[in-house]
Amino acid sequence: MVGEKQRVIQEYVPGKQVTLVHLIAHPGEDIYKKIGLDSNHEALGIMTITPSEAAIIAADTADKAANIKIGFVDRFSGSLVISGSVSSVEAAFQDILNLLENILGFSVVGITRS
Repeated sequence: MVGEKQRVIQEYVPGKQVTLVHLIAHPGEDIYKKIGLDSNHEALGIMTITPSEAAIIAADTADKAANIKIGFVDRFSGSLVISGSVSSVEAAFQDILNLLENILGFSVVGITRS
């Protein structure tokens, strides 16, 4: 082994985590068009979750938690987009984060806003 270089192989093994929770309070009409949603001038909420199937659980929780609309849920990428009033989107996020962190043992991040 003299003279050999050590090689390190890294693998990404996803854990149970919420990596993005963002609320856009006043999205522009163009954003709605670009993501394929009808422009209703409501707040948008965006989440990314690993494992990706948990986006289904998050969508169900959001739908039951507040007066929101599910804009997009992708069980393959873990993406969830919801819309509604700012307070409704925030309430849905709070319930989702509570369920994922305290019941299912996910690592979560805080809600960010723009």
